[in-house]
Amino acid sequence: MSPVRKLERFTLPLTVDGTRVEVSGLHRDGTGTPLVFLHGFGSTKEDYADMVQQERLADCPVLAYDAPGCGASTCDDLGAVTIPFLVSVAEQVLHAHHIDRFHVVGHSMGGLTALMVADAHPGRIASFTNIEGNVAPEDCFLSRQILTHAHDDPDEFLARFAERVAGSRFYGGGLYASSLPHKVRAGAVRAIFESMVGLSDHGKLLDRFLALPAPRTFMYGEQNNTLSYLSALSEGGVELAEIEHCAHFPMYSNPPQMWAHITDLVSRADSGS
Repeated sequence: MSPVRKLERFTLPLTVDGTRVEVSGLHRDGTGTPLVFLHGFGSTKEDYADMVQQERLADCPVLAYDAPGCGASTCDDLGAVTIPFLVSVAEQVLHAHHIDRFHVVGHSMGGLTALMVADAHPGRIASFTNIEGNVAPEDCFLSRQILTHAHDDPDEFLARFAERVAGSRFYGGGLYASSLPHKVRAGAVRAIFESMVGLSDHGKLLDRFLALPAPRTFMYGEQNNTLSYLSALSEGGVELAEIEHCAHFPMYSNPPQMWAHITDLVSRADSGS
């Protein structure tokens, strides 16, 4: 494997809204517009490590990192980790890596974070692949459990949450649930979920997504093809990408098809077609 394709690990200490964090990430240098990946709740930067296998993007600069409280990233105050907090983290990480304009891929929580970053800095977004990131209240089928299945003990809530996901009928649920205790700190869950629910219910996210000027793809699993807003996205100029044999986790259920859509959008955006 040539040096330009290899992803290198980094750690980045930051102070975000008065809270100390240490971000663990993967990056590589290259030519052209960087590609930035934001993972979902209960996932990590390694969801995107197969970027090195994408021949059409072999020279593309890459940045992926664990959100504070997830994976190998740490946070001195887990209760501070909300979506606005994660937006501030993203802005600081981008600044530290001297990234101005970029392609962004965000899944679920990461898709919502990416949307808020893009809404604040629309001119910096070269393309946006939104993998079932929250744009409407109905997208809180996981995060709203902080209200519908409330528990005073964070560890117990996370354990029961994992059991419910593992027992669902949806593709990828068992694999995702099995790694949850290793990928997210229980103390971070409440603030993240409450923030996601609040923004989904009251943040006019669909309007914000439709207003973005960059080329956009909304990617969703075939088991979620009844989402009520898909027609509105299509009519608003958003490209839809339905992933076969998949629900909420294309990186677990059908990664070849996921990567094909990501690569296609990035390549077309870079060529101006």
